[in-house]
Amino acid sequence: MVDQWKLAHPGGKVVGCFPVYSPVELIHAAGMLPVGVMGGGNQIEIAHADSRFQSFVCSIIKSTMELGLTGRLKGLDGLIFHSICDPAKNLSSIMRRNFPQLLVEFIHFPQNLESPLALDYLAAEYRRLLDQLATLAGGPVSDGDLKKSIEQYNENRALIRRLYEIRRESPQLLSAVECYLLVRAGTLMPPEEHTALLDEALDGLARREVKLKDRIRVVVEGSFCEQPPVELIQSLEEAGCDILDDDFLLGRRWFLGDVPTDGDPLRALARAYIDGSEGSAVKHDLRQTKAAPLLEKVKRSGAQAVVVLAAKFCEPALFDYALYRRDLEAAGIPHIFLEFEEKMWIFDKIRTEVETFVESMLFD
Repeated sequence: MVDQWKLAHPGGKVVGCFPVYSPVELIHAAGMLPVGVMGGGNQIEIAHADSRFQSFVCSIIKSTMELGLTGRLKGLDGLIFHSICDPAKNLSSIMRRNFPQLLVEFIHFPQNLESPLALDYLAAEYRRLLDQLATLAGGPVSDGDLKKSIEQYNENRALIRRLYEIRRESPQLLSAVECYLLVRAGTLMPPEEHTALLDEALDGLARREVKLKDRIRVVVEGSFCEQPPVELIQSLEEAGCDILDDDFLLGRRWFLGDVPTDGDPLRALARAYIDGSEGSAVKHDLRQTKAAPLLEKVKRSGAQAVVVLAAKFCEPALFDYALYRRDLEAAGIPHIFLEFEEKMWIFDKIRTEVETFVESMLFD
């Protein structure tokens, strides 16, 4: 996809975005293509990256490095990282050292959203990044360019929200795997092309006729960064779960509503992050408990249970689980905890665990 875009846009630049959240509007406004860099999944063997990292680190860190060391990221002109965790921060530095031809930037998000200076700080951080992107693109980026990009991503995110509304209201019409693949396609194409794809998909869904299956309704939480294999998502469904909401590909649906396009667009993006974005393990918001966004997601979707699906060695997810568990139990919401790796091949054990969990709820 990157090669095709570059052929159609001679001299165009492509910037890779590491999960969870990257301000893709800034990249797009500079006339460049933002693409998701989410590791190698179960399609790559780690042969070189182990020499750059400690043993106990999540799979996505190593597989992303492996993609670079084996030439699979050669179509990129830049990479954007941010404050997910210490390994992600280390990966940013290691990528900069190993690939000096790339623009590698790290966004430092505010850690105290209660501070009156958080908005000014984040807007300034976006300005710093935008200046670097403009240099890479070879031209200035106007407020008009940025507002146009925000409008296009607003339209795109509205359609993604519509997909999830269908998942909540009529999950039999759209499987979690189909929803995931539709959203993930947007990490590899311009927003206007993805919007056209989603329009077509939604039009087709309106004509579907599918019977409702006997499943429990769940929310999946914990996969905000490293993405589970598609086969694992499918296994959860086949084990008896209708996944009504999740945090897969969280950066593609980070904002809860449209980002305003009046006034300073950088401050609008910063305000949307601080006051109008999804809660996650990588957003440090002391204005609410850590589990509050998850409990709200369960309430909003009408889910019966929560599947905590965390990547192996993912410290943010594992730390948060202790808080999730306490508040889920206090609220009387059943849950199951599962660990995965992006390079998993065998799913029988997880499927058996989930089937047992589902049966315990269906026949209790």
